[in-house]
Amino acid sequence: MPDTPAEGYGNTLSSLALDHNWRTIYPLGAYQLSGLAWVDPQALWLRQLPRLPFCQATLGASFLALDRVRGFILLINGENDHSEILNPYDLEPFLDANGLCLYRETLWFCRDTWLYRCHLPDWHVEKMLECRYPIYGVAVDETGIYVACQKSGYIHCFDETGREQYRLSAPGIGCENLALKDGYLWVSDRLEQSIYCLDRHSGHVEWVALTPFAQPTAFTFDATGQLWVAYGGEEAYLRDNPNNREAPLEIDYRDICLIHPLLYHTHREQHYTLSNGYLIEMAYVEELSPLDALHLDNLEWRIALPANSPRQKLLRVEPVGTPFRLETVADQQVAVFDFPELRPYEARLFGWRAWLEVRGMKYHLSFDNIDETQPLPSEFAAQYLVDNDELAMDQPIVQEAAREAVGTETNILRKMLKIRNYVYDRLSYAMRPTIETPDVVLKRGTGSCGEYVGVLLALARLNGIACRTVGRYKCPPYPQKRGIPLQPTYNHVWLEFYVPGVGWVPMESNPDDVVERGPYPTRFFMALPWYHVEVGKGIRFETTNYRDRGVRLGDLALNHVRFTIHSELPPLL
Repeated sequence: MPDTPAEGYGNTLSSLALDHNWRTIYPLGAYQLSGLAWVDPQALWLRQLPRLPFCQATLGASFLALDRVRGFILLINGENDHSEILNPYDLEPFLDANGLCLYRETLWFCRDTWLYRCHLPDWHVEKMLECRYPIYGVAVDETGIYVACQKSGYIHCFDETGREQYRLSAPGIGCENLALKDGYLWVSDRLEQSIYCLDRHSGHVEWVALTPFAQPTAFTFDATGQLWVAYGGEEAYLRDNPNNREAPLEIDYRDICLIHPLLYHTHREQHYTLSNGYLIEMAYVEELSPLDALHLDNLEWRIALPANSPRQKLLRVEPVGTPFRLETVADQQVAVFDFPELRPYEARLFGWRAWLEVRGMKYHLSFDNIDETQPLPSEFAAQYLVDNDELAMDQPIVQEAAREAVGTETNILRKMLKIRNYVYDRLSYAMRPTIETPDVVLKRGTGSCGEYVGVLLALARLNGIACRTVGRYKCPPYPQKRGIPLQPTYNHVWLEFYVPGVGWVPMESNPDDVVERGPYPTRFFMALPWYHVEVGKGIRFETTNYRDRGVRLGDLALNHVRFTIHSELPPLL
């Protein structure tokens, strides 16, 4: 670390991560891929298909994909996005279908309550078996036929005659796709934004990883064992309508369809898995623009720097506009900007720019993993079990909510999950200009992310669970937009709770509150996606020595926040 902060500190830029060879595939002509399989480009049945030979761009293609919107079975070349329709005369059986498994020259797929199989290369489709409820994913090998049913909440295993052998509890609550590899059953869940690795006999979840994009719709393994995930959905965009001369710019929607590798590394002893990460640059700059003619002497302005954590690494930081000095607060770095004299309406820019490695992180802790005999560290009680942030923990409505939320539960994970679900039942999300105390929020029934956090903190602390606020911004989650300045639309906060014997575990505030009255996904319970930047864990993100004198930050300055995604990080070894 250099002696003068103006020179920046951390690694030199030449040591920052470089892109590796993986690429995002955007299949030409595809709408929504609900099934994905890997195929040997030299497979005999592929060479026997009608309409061969394929055009030059198709040669070497090795993805099979089911497009449920058009009924296409696509042969996709991952090197150039080229797509070839393999079933030009047999579309109808595959319309609105889900799942895709290629096993011994037979395609398996689902539509409504039926499981179908299709013998190649003649495209003869036949019904295999029917389930009580609609099914979405299928995986087949010599041990049996596995299908996923969201409504039943199970993954059903059948033998080759269609007789059910056993069933496994589905790990998530969304539509799920399946694959078999290395003796394990693998599950993707669209709503949970996760890939699970299950013991195929017991259903025990070995580990789980967050996907870098939302809404995973299908996945497969290639010949090397690399896991590829397809994503689908819609995105809003501005459409220029020349027929509307008065207001030509209109909001419209278009399909999102892409395939990207899932890179993951499991830390079994620490109970978490890291997934795809990115090298990002974040700039946080304040523009002095006082609303009133203030004269302040010896102003100290503190802005926390991004923290280091198992999923986030601060590589380098440098000042913007004005040099800063470093202080350490609760093991975290804070940039301190000194202004000996601030004159009325003085204009300045000051802040920092940081380069970070960030990755997705998902803990997998079962209730039985918790050793309830391990005590909470003694110093945590005074910091993280008290009302030190206007949490209204002495108010009857908050205390009653804390009792109702957990009932007689004693396991810390069950307690925290019950508290989260209780808050989701009581609140609906709404942006607000100010953050009210938990008693007001509970009476109102709506809250912003900061108000969700306040209620969660209050109920957890009243139940003896140490927890703290974390924030402060989310990088816009568009890793395909590399090298382009990106501005977040608003700030964001979430929390961490302490599990004795494990450590601090993250939990989102409100994004999983997506289903009225539940069941709620556990997508971001004990998890964070790659685009969250951890700045200020249990400490104030930004403050001045004039805070207690009634001088508000918002009356002194305007903030400017910018992100730039530079590259995807290579896999962890």
